[in-house]
Amino acid sequence: MKNAVKEEGDFQYIEEGEGKVLLLLHGLFGALSNWDGVIDRFKGEYKVVIPLLPIYEMPLRQAGLEGLVKHLTGFVKQKGFEKMTVMGNSLGGHVAMMYTLENPDKVERLILTGSSGLFENGMGGSYPKRGSYEYIKERVEYTFYNPATATKEYIDEVFETTKSIPKCMRIVAIAKSAQRHNMAEDIPNIKAPTLLIWGLNDTITPPMVAHEFNRLIPNSTLRFIDKCCHAPMMEHPEKFNDILAEFLEATNDKTQAA
Repeated sequence: MKNAVKEEGDFQYIEEGEGKVLLLLHGLFGALSNWDGVIDRFKGEYKVVIPLLPIYEMPLRQAGLEGLVKHLTGFVKQKGFEKMTVMGNSLGGHVAMMYTLENPDKVERLILTGSSGLFENGMGGSYPKRGSYEYIKERVEYTFYNPATATKEYIDEVFETTKSIPKCMRIVAIAKSAQRHNMAEDIPNIKAPTLLIWGLNDTITPPMVAHEFNRLIPNSTLRFIDKCCHAPMMEHPEKFNDILAEFLEATNDKTQAA
C-alpha cells in the first residue's frame, strides 16, 4: 500500500492532502488501495480521507450496516469533519446513504458507484467458499469486466480473509444485513446533490439498479462507463476521475453559495 495508514483511538484511516473533505468508503471485500487513483488525482485540492470500516473485527452481534454507520459516525465526530463530500463503492455506498440520511447537515455531496441498497447479486450470487483459491479467484474476477484487473495480490488478500471462520461469519452477517435493508422508501429524502458513476457491465448491481437510484434520489445525475463492471474507480480510474472532477466543479459554486 503506497499511502500510510494512520491510527487514532479506535480508528484506522488514510488521510492525504488539504482542503474540503472528500471521504471515501470501501465495499465488503474492498481495500483502502482501491481508491489509490482518486487519492492521486484529488489530494492536491481536497483532504482525501478513507476510514477502514471494521468489517472483520466488529463484534458478531453488531456485524451489520448499523454497526458500520455507528463506527463512521464516531470517526467523523472524532475528526471534527463538517460539510463533507462522501463517496462509497458497493457496501460503502449503502453506508454512505444511511449516514447521509442521519446527518444531512454534514454531507454536501454524495457519490455512489456500484452501490448496494436496492438490489445486489452478492459475491457473484453466493457467499464466500472457504479453502478454495480457484473459487475465490473466480468470484473476485467476476466483479471486473476485464478479469486481469484483479491482481494476484488482491485475490490473495481476499483469499486470506475468507480462510478465517470468524471473518467469514462477519462477512455473511453484513451481506445479509445489506440484503435486508432496502432503501427504496428512504432515499427520496436525500437532499444532497448526488452523482451515480456506474459500470455499464456491472453484474453485481446491474445498470437497472443505477437507473432506479437515479429515479428515486431527487437531485441525482447518472453516468455510465462502458466495458466496466462493479468497481469503476479501479477498472477505469481516469474516466472515473474525469466524471468525478466534472461533478465536483459543477457543484462547488452551488455548495459554496448554500
